[in-house]
Amino acid sequence: MQRSDWRGVYAAITTPFSKNGSVDHGFLREHVEWLITHGVRGIVALGSLGEAPTLTSDEKRTILTVAHAAIGSRVPLVAGISGMSTVEARALAREAADLGCDGLMVLPPYVYRGDWREIAAHLEAIIQASPLSCMLYNNPLAYGTDITPLQIHELCRHDNLHAVKESSGDLRRITAIREIVGDRLAVFVGMDDVIVEGVAAGAVGWIAGLVNALPEESVQLFDLAVTKGPEAARPLYHWFLPLLRLDTGPKFVQLIKLVQQEVGMGSADVRAPRLALSGDEREMVSALIRERLANRH
Repeated sequence: MQRSDWRGVYAAITTPFSKNGSVDHGFLREHVEWLITHGVRGIVALGSLGEAPTLTSDEKRTILTVAHAAIGSRVPLVAGISGMSTVEARALAREAADLGCDGLMVLPPYVYRGDWREIAAHLEAIIQASPLSCMLYNNPLAYGTDITPLQIHELCRHDNLHAVKESSGDLRRITAIREIVGDRLAVFVGMDDVIVEGVAAGAVGWIAGLVNALPEESVQLFDLAVTKGPEAARPLYHWFLPLLRLDTGPKFVQLIKLVQQEVGMGSADVRAPRLALSGDEREMVSALIRERLANRH
């Protein structure tokens, strides 16, 4: 996988669970096939949306193996690399190539919010553990660690760092990264509800969430934003935004899985400590989803 492969819509896939709580590998294969058929350019497994913190190391390895078997060589498979410890994260990074992965999405450590010296050491240990092409993931709202454009530039000393997923929600970050690193890194939007603005600011890719349920609309929206600009994308964006905003709250996993269930491509089952939506909350969100689907652009 080269830097030039980092562009377009990559699906940050959800992890499907059976009613008994185990990973549903059969549906995982079906889901990946469906996403590729509808035009996604890459598959990202074991990310935040994939409920990675709830998965065992063995489950992570099996998910990557199953996904690789389903994908073949059609699009890149990217493994989310995260963990409570650097040792844990580095171990999966070392195995990723043998499990069939083409790239890594490198996250800061869970829970511990260190200073830049510590965070840089963690990230670099992962990047150096594998020859695979790497994407850095910056999501200060979720992980409490903000990797600034200047710090991102420092990490560019690693030849296999080729992209950054920017999820701060601040569009100025995209322009700042582009100003400092130029074309050295491919910048991806990591929050669904700023995709059109992100492309206008210089992003060349999208790590998408709602694509799990609506891949055709996601790919079409991105393509319109890239090829024809914000005005051409506006009608579809206006229709899509209430759903895209489901990607940005604390219960984004439950919400996106509920959209999957409503479109008939997945279930709303999640793994504890998450619980599926219930009561008035579920009814309100379900009504929004059904209204949007009934008036699909």
